[in-house]
Amino acid sequence: MGDTHKTAIITDSTCDIPQALSDELGIFVIPQHVIWGTEDMKDGVDIQPKGFYERLKREKQNPTTSQPPASEFIDYLNKAKENGAERALIITVSQELSGTNASALQAQQQIDMPVEVVDSRSVSMGLGWQVIAAARARNAGGDVTAMISAAQKAREQGTVLFYVDTLEYLHRGGRVSATRKLIGTMLNIKPQLIVDHTTGTIEAGPRTRTRSKAVEKLYEDFLAVMSKYSGKLRTVVLHADQHKDAEAFGDRLKTDCDVAELYVSWVSPVLGVHTGPGAIAFAGYIES
Repeated sequence: MGDTHKTAIITDSTCDIPQALSDELGIFVIPQHVIWGTEDMKDGVDIQPKGFYERLKREKQNPTTSQPPASEFIDYLNKAKENGAERALIITVSQELSGTNASALQAQQQIDMPVEVVDSRSVSMGLGWQVIAAARARNAGGDVTAMISAAQKAREQGTVLFYVDTLEYLHRGGRVSATRKLIGTMLNIKPQLIVDHTTGTIEAGPRTRTRSKAVEKLYEDFLAVMSKYSGKLRTVVLHADQHKDAEAFGDRLKTDCDVAELYVSWVSPVLGVHTGPGAIAFAGYIES
């Protein structure tokens, strides 16, 4: 293990990185928690996406989410030390969306190894691509500064756009007011959500009144953002139990863009609590 490979890279499960890829790159992914009644389940460990969405459609009780506490970050940091790590880089979901970053900062103060904590100002694969870029920089021999720089570039030249079928689940999770949810339902509005990589917040995008128009608009807007940069596209199409649609969009991206890397994957349960079933998302960045 070279010196730069002694840096552990840690993130949380809102990253939506396909497990095979996180395993390949040597990324530690700390599970978020999905709370369903008296059940406290670790995202991607105790509950998997397909079963989660089937249950979400079936049950009236609303699940909630909770960030991993500092103690769980410490457990992973200790595990990394046991595997030979001498330092760690933690990249988390935006602090505007979760208390995860605060947990990581608490852990940083309680462990006897150098730890850098970075707020991705993103979520889902907007976070995931930053972590992947950092891991590849590390594996190429880069130091922590190079890893952070690679992550920052992925954020600056990237975007995340979500389509949700209904405002119901965002309302249940406290992300949308009752008034806005009622109006949206009455007007049959299909909203687009944009992750702002400057503020780390989620903003409302264009609204349409049919699913087909909404997802097509989402695709067009994603292409428009990516066309601002020159280079190859690294991207993922994410879905909440909409695999066929996601695969079709993946095929279109291969035709319409200069694609270096593309995945079709699930929106994780911890994010699905808020998006509900039926969501589609595009997340990617241009590697110049």
